[in-house]
Amino acid sequence: MNTSTESHLTALAAAERRSGVSWAAIFAGAAGAAALSLILVLLGFGLGFSAVSPWPGDGVSAKGLGISTIVWLAATQIIASGLGGYLAGRLRVKWASVHGDEVYFRDTAHGFLAWAVATLVTATLMVGVASHNVGAGVKAGTEVVAGAAGGITSAATATAGTAGSSPYDYFVDTLFRSDSALAVNEDAGEAAVTRIMVRTLSNDGQLSPEDRAYVAQLVSQRTNLTPAQAEQRVDTVFAQARQAMDDAKRAAREAADAASKAAAVSALWMFIALLCGAFFASLAATYGGRRRDAVILSDDLVSARVH
Repeated sequence: MNTSTESHLTALAAAERRSGVSWAAIFAGAAGAAALSLILVLLGFGLGFSAVSPWPGDGVSAKGLGISTIVWLAATQIIASGLGGYLAGRLRVKWASVHGDEVYFRDTAHGFLAWAVATLVTATLMVGVASHNVGAGVKAGTEVVAGAAGGITSAATATAGTAGSSPYDYFVDTLFRSDSALAVNEDAGEAAVTRIMVRTLSNDGQLSPEDRAYVAQLVSQRTNLTPAQAEQRVDTVFAQARQAMDDAKRAAREAADAASKAAAVSALWMFIALLCGAFFASLAATYGGRRRDAVILSDDLVSARVH
């Protein structure tokens, strides 16, 4: 009798000194959750790419794709985290002589820790690649639209640019302007006008009176228009170029704003999906822990038959 009491006290003391964390079960659950999450995410990528079409009017719309992506990510978190939490609860060691409330708390903590480890592992493996791809796509889309804003000046610079060209070519041109008839060839005249356009559009977009008169003189010489008609054409063309520049800048700002809002919405829904994953991992761990405690070992069966 004394021996039995002493053995019981020894077992209680050992249980008190033993940590309540079963890291083996946590890592096992995290590995299962991370692997299943990876599989489901890859499946979602495959389904998403198969539903998208480059042709207008075909395939799922951008809004539909966004909604389906959010739903799939939430489902992935719930399923994978639930599996990881269940494994962590079912595979942990049995806590003898521990109150039921403490067992419930430990199971919940094991599910949460398994979800946390799996999330960190998945983030390390996938978030870097995914964020790079998404960021590259958003950056490319923004640069395409923003490139239109610089398209005029870039194309003009490419037209005017020659070997050894520099930002001071515009000022060099002004040194050799004359009020008499211009004796310039076609390429030199176009290059001079291009440099004037580049400088004007890159600043405030307002053509100075001196540049306007000079460009009108070149246009009149090349097109046989009267000076008044040449000035009118210069004003019209520069107004069109300035309008195109303003439209391109406006489109770039709208694209950047849309990308920012989309990123904010995606981050919010990802936060909600992760919370759902943490909740279901903890819930599944408590269920798995109860199933673990309900298991009757073979030694217990033998003892029950003997008595």
